[in-house]
Amino acid sequence: MSTNLRPRVPTTTSISPDPDDTPKPQLQRQQSFSQRAISQTLTTTANLANLLPTGTLMAFQLLIPVFTQNGMCDSATRPMTLTLLLLLSLSCFLACFTDTIKTQDGQVYHGLATFNGLWLFDCPDKDQGLPDLSKYKIRLIDVIHAVLTVLVFGAVALRDKNVVGCFYPSPGQEAKEVLDIVPVGVGIICSLLFVVFPTRRHGIGYPVTPGK
Repeated sequence: MSTNLRPRVPTTTSISPDPDDTPKPQLQRQQSFSQRAISQTLTTTANLANLLPTGTLMAFQLLIPVFTQNGMCDSATRPMTLTLLLLLSLSCFLACFTDTIKTQDGQVYHGLATFNGLWLFDCPDKDQGLPDLSKYKIRLIDVIHAVLTVLVFGAVALRDKNVVGCFYPSPGQEAKEVLDIVPVGVGIICSLLFVVFPTRRHGIGYPVTPGK
């Protein structure tokens, strides 16, 4: 007796696509734009340190955790931390009025800009081929850069968790929003102003850049 065996055809069930699972191109584009904006903001904030004198920035990074006890300030360390921040701000302000010159024999000297010219720190002989020091006197752009540098330092300080924990240990919702938004806004505005109003000075503590 012969039996005809027919192969079974696998049955497939069609699943209708869920309307909620369909991609939303407009929403994805909005999310990607927001992510790029946030990434650009964080990058700009991280690059603010490049606008500050290297020595002042290193002192800030080394001393703030010690003075604030890692953000756990008391009645004694809080005034000391405030004094340190004021001194570092003064250092940023004065660094904008310093400059570096090179003589004809290749010697490099540092000085402080005054209203009459450049006052050199480490030049024993004033008659060894120095350029005209009166060209290095204080100008309005130096004052603008000094104020912007102090604002940038304040923005960097307010983004530090030890400083925030010292002066604002338990901030409210509104204070937390201000601490999150204001430093970023100030930093971005100051960065744009640095680009609009560049300086030709090569101050003490700033990284060496070509053409300065």
